[in-house]
Amino acid sequence: MILEMKVPSPGESITEVEIATWLVKDGDYVEKDQAIAEVDSDKATLELPAEAAGIITLKAEEGDAVKVGQVVCLIDTEGAKPNGSSNADAKSDEKPKEEAPKEEKKSEAKQEAPKAETTAPKSHAENVPSPAARKILDEKNINPSSLSGTGKGGRITKDDAVNATPSMGTPTGGNRGSERTKLSMLRRKVAERLVSAKNETAMLTTFNEVNMTPVNLIRNEYKDAFKAKHGGLGLGYMSFFTKAVTRALKLYPDVNSMIDGDYKISYDFVDISVAVSGPKGLMVPVVRNAENLTFRGIEAEIKRLAIKARDGQITVDDMTGGTFTISNGGVFGSMLSTPIINPPQSGILGMHNIIERPIAVNGKVEIHPMMYVALSYDHRIIDGRESVGFLVAVKEGLENPGELLMDNNPKKALEL
Repeated sequence: MILEMKVPSPGESITEVEIATWLVKDGDYVEKDQAIAEVDSDKATLELPAEAAGIITLKAEEGDAVKVGQVVCLIDTEGAKPNGSSNADAKSDEKPKEEAPKEEKKSEAKQEAPKAETTAPKSHAENVPSPAARKILDEKNINPSSLSGTGKGGRITKDDAVNATPSMGTPTGGNRGSERTKLSMLRRKVAERLVSAKNETAMLTTFNEVNMTPVNLIRNEYKDAFKAKHGGLGLGYMSFFTKAVTRALKLYPDVNSMIDGDYKISYDFVDISVAVSGPKGLMVPVVRNAENLTFRGIEAEIKRLAIKARDGQITVDDMTGGTFTISNGGVFGSMLSTPIINPPQSGILGMHNIIERPIAVNGKVEIHPMMYVALSYDHRIIDGRESVGFLVAVKEGLENPGELLMDNNPKKALEL
């Protein structure tokens, strides 16, 4: 029986996908539910599992754009599973042994007939400049060996030197190759959305800096107990930032809204999109109802989504929605950046690397771990007062986490 495998729908509004990689070859035997291909949609990369066991025949090439419901391969369910070497394999193994002596004779014949020397002896005058030519070349700082002389025996003449031009650093060795590869459908969609965000929003960025000493003190005091209590779950910075953001969004709800034509859409919940790096590029999975999650809940959900992104298992549903985005460029060493809004959202917070710097504290210079933070926002819907106030509220929450984020009870907040 020949089974036609069609492209399943990866999500609403998606009508076309692209064959990113075939994980099997034409004629291979595949098992039921074995991953046979990776397909790119404009939202995610998904694996295509075999619907039955049998011999597969591919009907699409890597890079092909195929419609949802289109046949991409056939599976012969009556095809026999290979059990081992056949007689044909044994014969193919014997054949090289019989022909080995012939190969030896050929190699011996080649050794007995060395090639005659055909290269003419080099002239003693080749690339040697005349006295007048040498003076000119010295003035131009040109190496005579880089020229081909036109004089007798290859000698460099005065005219050769006059017409010579200094090298502008043209490479004379090393690889000079290039490769042209098609962007994946996901990458093309990301590029389209980024350009759209730049062109269709009134995007501005405001900056501030955060003294991370209070957060570090809490993490250093409780991270071991937190890890032991919650099954190896780490107490990272993202839970503190998410808590600070959800608090600030309650104070400045316009930052948690979107523009739709002539209307503003406001939300009474906070879905935080978290930008993470995956094997196929930037992914932005969503932490749902982050305002209701504890520190443990936030860390567990971010870890779950990050693992799915790393393993290429992220789904469209994981990345759909989101009312605000947090992007942590600091993990890659970024000191300062202007993050691009993730449309249709109106704001994105950029975190950066933490560096010890001297700051003024109560009239004295002290060294503290400092982080620059950046808020990019759509000025069509968010005014300067809201944007600056929101970022200050984030700063206040991170610089006083015990009181503002943990209700003066870190152990209870961390569920210890």
